[in-house]
Amino acid sequence: MLILIAGPYRSGTNDDPQLIQQNLQHLESVALPIFRKGHIPIIGEWVALPLIHLAGSTRIGDDAWQEIQYPVAHGLLEKCDAVLRIEGASKGADQDVKIAQERGLPIYYNIEDIPYAKS
Repeated sequence: MLILIAGPYRSGTNDDPQLIQQNLQHLESVALPIFRKGHIPIIGEWVALPLIHLAGSTRIGDDAWQEIQYPVAHGLLEKCDAVLRIEGASKGADQDVKIAQERGLPIYYNIEDIPYAKS
């Protein structure tokens, strides 16, 4: 499965770059365990951040950021097979879950609940 990892990125940071980096590291911390279960993990920021930079964004929340950040995650959901929603308040992650539910995708809330891929 291609599994979108959804959780806080900007939420609760007051746009502090250090706190945002900590949130990204927390999202990334579950990527390897997903991979080791035989799946491909994806985080929206892995795709969005380089595009945001290329679009000339100078600060979080500016027009270039808004143009790309959430549309990338929503586009990825069109390709994903499941979502892992990690803990923490996040409107964006909650929206990802809502879209995934509308598509009928499985939503996991614990890494342990993700099945191993069949060989």
